[in-house]
Amino acid sequence: MSRGLLAAESNVPNYREGITFSVMMTCLMAASCGLNFGYDSGVSGGVTQMESFLSEFFPEVLSEMKKEKHDVYCKYDNQWLTAFTSSLYIAGMLSSLLASHMTRMVGRQGIMLIGGALFLAGSIVNAAAVSIAMLIIGRMLLGFGLGFTSQAAPVYLSESAPARWRGAFTSAYNAFIVIGILFATVTNYFTDRIPVWGWRVSLGLAAIPSVVIVAGAFFVSDTPSSLVLRGYPHRVRATLQHIRGPHADVDAEFKDIVLAADQAHKNDKGAFKRLFSKQYRQYLVIGVAIPVFYGFTGMVVIAMFSPLLFRTVGFSSQNAILGSVINSAINLVATLLSSFVMDRIGRKFLFIFGGLGMMICEVAISWIMADHLGKQEGIMPGNYATSVLVLIWMCTFSFGLSWAPLRYVVPSEIYPVEVRSAGQAMSISITFCISFLELQVFIALLCTMKYVVFLLFVICLLAMTIFVVMFLPETKGVPIESMGSVWAQHWFWRRFTMNVKQESQTLLVK
Repeated sequence: MSRGLLAAESNVPNYREGITFSVMMTCLMAASCGLNFGYDSGVSGGVTQMESFLSEFFPEVLSEMKKEKHDVYCKYDNQWLTAFTSSLYIAGMLSSLLASHMTRMVGRQGIMLIGGALFLAGSIVNAAAVSIAMLIIGRMLLGFGLGFTSQAAPVYLSESAPARWRGAFTSAYNAFIVIGILFATVTNYFTDRIPVWGWRVSLGLAAIPSVVIVAGAFFVSDTPSSLVLRGYPHRVRATLQHIRGPHADVDAEFKDIVLAADQAHKNDKGAFKRLFSKQYRQYLVIGVAIPVFYGFTGMVVIAMFSPLLFRTVGFSSQNAILGSVINSAINLVATLLSSFVMDRIGRKFLFIFGGLGMMICEVAISWIMADHLGKQEGIMPGNYATSVLVLIWMCTFSFGLSWAPLRYVVPSEIYPVEVRSAGQAMSISITFCISFLELQVFIALLCTMKYVVFLLFVICLLAMTIFVVMFLPETKGVPIESMGSVWAQHWFWRRFTMNVKQESQTLLVK
């Protein structure tokens, strides 16, 4: 452990919180919001390569696939087809910004309830779609729900979880995302065998996790921090006692929450504007860098389009979906392992380990694709295709162990309470914006650039790993109300903290 981290931990309180049944059930209910995110992300990749779906909405893609001579990297290059997938994220970007303001009025619990209802509406519209317009409207309704829940659920988990296990509890949201993806890929594996209407079953089953979210939101209370911010201080101690246990001493944590909320009330207006001031410089840089780097790992498009990628390199429809099922299962195993170790070995090590692992795998994928193109063959030979499949699985394991869960954990815990909702909304909206752009252009880039696409991702992986080594502080085990001490001990960011303190003291003297 670094000297800086030891110093940081010596300056923060120890609330001695324990893991209680109440906090586990409360956090599980909030984390279940990830089910819909995962299902709606995972289902589209399998559906868009089903012949029953393509014949209904995209017959030109199906006819191109059946031609004897065609570029295997270009057969799915259709902007409306990719819009069906990517529209989820542009709607999520817009609604996550709106959710930041609405959270102040209805709380984190209320936002999750609204998001669940939108998920339910979107799944019904998609299952009943008779036109491309209905498909995209349904996906956008799902995206609006996604924006609300992605903004609220990780912050809910971060504010409710005990500090010593905050990483594990917050990463549960990502674990549920991966479970949702696995559920979607398994569903696609079976519905692909149903002629004509199998795709409707896949899209309609998104209603199941939607009902889970709506029902679960009624059984959880809002977080203590959110209750204070919304003007219900008399309910905070009871809520805190409930999730920490009837015999827990919550006085110290209660006082810190109220103190942080009082500070937030003094800076109640202009949270987004405040993020761009010198006082919040470190939060802004990390809050922007993590979603930007996450978007350019290349794993968003690999996760969404893995069935199409497997079809591209020569697998049949069923084998392509089966490969995606195994890929999702590997992601789940890696995510659960990450939840177990991140509060022991820290966030920073996992970021670096995962970044290096993805970098090696994507270099190898691009080399295999380049070698295949150099031989001017059509569909990849079996040994080449199998190698790509295994490398994607290895890449997914590295991703699931690191950036997949940590992209939610770190942004949800670094911000002070007065800008927490705005900061989380900014991070989520950046993620969705980049995901939308990537998903919309990836198939076209694959068609024109081939293996060079993955080399671009490798360059980004190198840059983000260097950034993590140099500028990301370790936050494991630090209470969320005392996170400022972490920045004060960091070799680079402490200069900004010291400058802000000096400016404040000068103003007080005047």
